[in-house]
Amino acid sequence: MSSQAITETHQATGVTPGAPWRVRALSVLPQWQLAVTFNDGLTGIVDVLALVHGQDAGVFEALRDPAFFARAFLDCGAIAWPNGADLAPNAMYKEIRSSGVYCIMD
Repeated sequence: MSSQAITETHQATGVTPGAPWRVRALSVLPQWQLAVTFNDGLTGIVDVLALVHGQDAGVFEALRDPAFFARAFLDCGAIAWPNGADLAPNAMYKEIRSSGVYCIMD
């Protein structure tokens, strides 16, 4: 993947305003990272490099292909991929609120 961000940004529609931890926008970045914005305006980075390239990646192994990783989309405020892989937004929100970055380990 090149050093520049993939320009496509996804916006969630129909996301409940009362759920601040739901993701309302995401952008795919290089090196298996995502820039996210939550319903309440909180922004941060999600780093899934270790998860995707881990020994037991499971469903996330498909995300090793940068083109497939770039197909991330929002599904009811959660980040998802066409193969069924997804990331729960509530844990992500809590960590980003604390440190600005959510690193998911394998």
